[in-house]
Amino acid sequence: MTPSPPSDGSIPKKQAAARKAVAKKAAGKKTAAAKKVVAQKATAEKAVAKKTAAKKAAVETSAAKKAAVAKAAAKKVPPAKAAAAKVPAQKAAEKVPAAGKATAGKTAAKKPAAARIPGQKAAAKKTPGRKAAAGTAAAKAPAKKATAPRDPAHEPAVEPLVVALSPALDAADRERLLRGTHHDPHGVLGAHPAPGGIVFRAFRPYALSVTVVCGDLRADLHDDGDGFFSGLLPLQEVPAYRLLVAYEGTVQETEDAYRFLPTLGELDLHLIGEGRHEQLWTVLGAHPTTHQGVTGTSFSVWAPNARGVRLAGTFNFWDGTGYPMRSLGSSGVWELFVPGIGEGELYKFDITRPDGSHTLRADPLARRTEAPPATSSVVHASHYEWGDEEWLARRAERPVHESPFSVYEVHLPSWRPGLTYRQLAEQLPAYVRDLGFTHVELMPIAEHPFGGSWGYQVTGFYAPTARLGTPDDFKYLVDALHRAGIGVLMDWVPAHFPRDDWALAEFDGRPLYEHEDPLRAAHPDWGTLEFDFGRREVRNFLVANAVYWCEEFHIDGLRVDAVASMLYLDYSREPGQWTPNEHGGRENLDAVAFLQEMNATVYRRCPGVVTIAEESTAWDGVTRATHHRGPSGFGGLGFGLKWNMGWMHDSLQYIGKEPVHRKYHHHEMTFSMVYAYSENYVLPISHDEVVHGKRSLVSKMPGDWWQRRADLRAYLGFMWAHPGKQLLFMGQEFAQGAEWSEAHGPDWWLLDPAYGAEADHRGVRDLVRDLNAVYRSTPALWERDTASDGFQWVVGDAADDNVLAFLRYDADGAPLLAVSHFSPVVRHDYRIGVPDDVPAWLEVLNTDSERYGGSGVCQPHPVKPEAQGWHGRPASIRLTLPPLATVWLRPA
Repeated sequence: MTPSPPSDGSIPKKQAAARKAVAKKAAGKKTAAAKKVVAQKATAEKAVAKKTAAKKAAVETSAAKKAAVAKAAAKKVPPAKAAAAKVPAQKAAEKVPAAGKATAGKTAAKKPAAARIPGQKAAAKKTPGRKAAAGTAAAKAPAKKATAPRDPAHEPAVEPLVVALSPALDAADRERLLRGTHHDPHGVLGAHPAPGGIVFRAFRPYALSVTVVCGDLRADLHDDGDGFFSGLLPLQEVPAYRLLVAYEGTVQETEDAYRFLPTLGELDLHLIGEGRHEQLWTVLGAHPTTHQGVTGTSFSVWAPNARGVRLAGTFNFWDGTGYPMRSLGSSGVWELFVPGIGEGELYKFDITRPDGSHTLRADPLARRTEAPPATSSVVHASHYEWGDEEWLARRAERPVHESPFSVYEVHLPSWRPGLTYRQLAEQLPAYVRDLGFTHVELMPIAEHPFGGSWGYQVTGFYAPTARLGTPDDFKYLVDALHRAGIGVLMDWVPAHFPRDDWALAEFDGRPLYEHEDPLRAAHPDWGTLEFDFGRREVRNFLVANAVYWCEEFHIDGLRVDAVASMLYLDYSREPGQWTPNEHGGRENLDAVAFLQEMNATVYRRCPGVVTIAEESTAWDGVTRATHHRGPSGFGGLGFGLKWNMGWMHDSLQYIGKEPVHRKYHHHEMTFSMVYAYSENYVLPISHDEVVHGKRSLVSKMPGDWWQRRADLRAYLGFMWAHPGKQLLFMGQEFAQGAEWSEAHGPDWWLLDPAYGAEADHRGVRDLVRDLNAVYRSTPALWERDTASDGFQWVVGDAADDNVLAFLRYDADGAPLLAVSHFSPVVRHDYRIGVPDDVPAWLEVLNTDSERYGGSGVCQPHPVKPEAQGWHGRPASIRLTLPPLATVWLRPA
């Protein structure tokens, strides 16, 4: 446990006045509290005699007696008695039974008399425990460093604070605390007014003694057995106090966790109950803070079905018996402020299920976790200072769908295996910037136990994976990318979660985050559980999580995984395995409402952020505004962009065919333009297309090595010119031949100059760099991606020639002509229809350039149009089409 700072010995005025009143009553008559003390009469009379003595000799005699008492207290407890109270140190460090080892009925007379405060050279000596049992617990001076021998004759007399036996703890309360089923431990533990004074109760399993410290006054509490300690002090009001807790071999002075008000306010609880707390992470979870003037950590968790919740961690040897949390009304939230502990402590919640069994769970809102396979949550507070103000200020200047948007998809743990977040920050921004990509998309970086899931089975939704460093280290990486002018997207997984028994599954003993209907809860494809999107607290958990990544980590966009599996009740389910919605349809209305709320909230709170749907069906209105209803009757889902899975599937089918067969599949390259403006699209060549036997992108191509690379280059040229944004997975930018593996990442050795075929791979990478450069400098390729007048076919039906040609226009009408030729022959004088208002066309990119590893069939000079109409246009140009190549031309 993090040691608390020692008491400074200051005495508030109210405490001083209370002690004077006690001394006055003790001198004049018996107090009401003193009458209740068993066997205290003789000792009380002695105190009166000492107080009323007027002569100096009597005072000196009194001081001498106190010195004798202090000397006696300094002696060690006899071995037999010490053994009776002792708990072996090693057992305190183990997970031990909740009831502890203290024997019921054990009295304070068996406690050791001396208590030592950690960090002080000399501790104040205590009156022997048997005297406290007799009713004379002496008030003690604050512990001080020993500098010189004390002279009792010249020190003021300090009167003992009378401690009475407190009202017995109700048997039901005692049992619930021991079993971990108490809803209001603060109502019985801590300090509370009672007839005759203030009753103090502490629940400290394995403690040998507990002493209440009020400035320079100290009072031993009675040992009630099973780790309970109590005492009634004749005070008029609850003072500011601390506890001195003696364990085997150590004494700790600490604040009492059960004297603090809740750290959550009424507004927080109201918003949680409504499912509208948009910054949920600021109130739930673990938060180092200063509360009521005391430093510590506040813990809170939502567990409405729990019979009780306790806190376990490194600070209590993973035994939560003595750390019960309180339930905050009907909110389902449990809370506890623990003084003296801070960042770096490991913790979990010990939850008592409805059936009385216990489960130890990681914090659903933990902002930091242990590195897998360890599963504990870690108390965390961010200290990172951002340097990306300029980036954030201009991020929202232009809508994403009207801006250049070229994405490099990265699996961080394997991009350069072994690098941390901070080491990646030294390499990744420079690499991405050199290649000209505008954004990186990070595969899920939220904590996940199984690396083979690539991050798509999340257990720590609010914590970046600890495999690569701390949350502040991840912020450093995002900041470095921003300062390099690169946006950061991250894959976000709100569709499902794994069944690990320390995480979210049946979190408090019953279905909570998952749907209560097993058929609705179980994901049929991945063996995971689906979120219950209809429960407002669960929806709040996810909406706030989306906001969290954007606000706390400055993420510029969320690519939402597996949207289709969320939208349909019958997704991957057979008849009889699903229940229709209230209208008899297959749409998951709860998921629709959740996605609409998430998008609306993110766009409202985080200007310039984009959300992107991985949605593989023809759901109407994925990128339509939520308040605009479509033909289906639903409002739009509100996403900014959508992955064009149809384009990806069709184009890869075409390019994988032998050129001689491509004419039979020509429509697969043109069909995407039938629906190109139904949504705002991203063209994705993602990790999913280069794993599990699908082969890498270059390996999908037919023919020999030269033809494969030529096909890849032509395909990339076609992709970058097609309406929509681009996404390319790591390793494909330099024609990696092997499938991606998370175990070793891209084959960087292919770019080693010592490798014989290095030039082939470097050529493809050079092409990607030039594609991005020309793309970013040519508004026609991105400014009107979502407007139908930004695209015109020139020739889309030349199936026998395997030729595709089209024009792209920017907002001012300036064109770019793209011609793709997917045959391995050279076509001379191939006529292409063009507008007649362009005096000459200049080739700005040719994927067959020798620089990229091509054959070098290029047009180095401007090409002038001829008056001969062609392809329905008033003019035409004659080109020499390179084999398996894409050519871009723009006005000279």
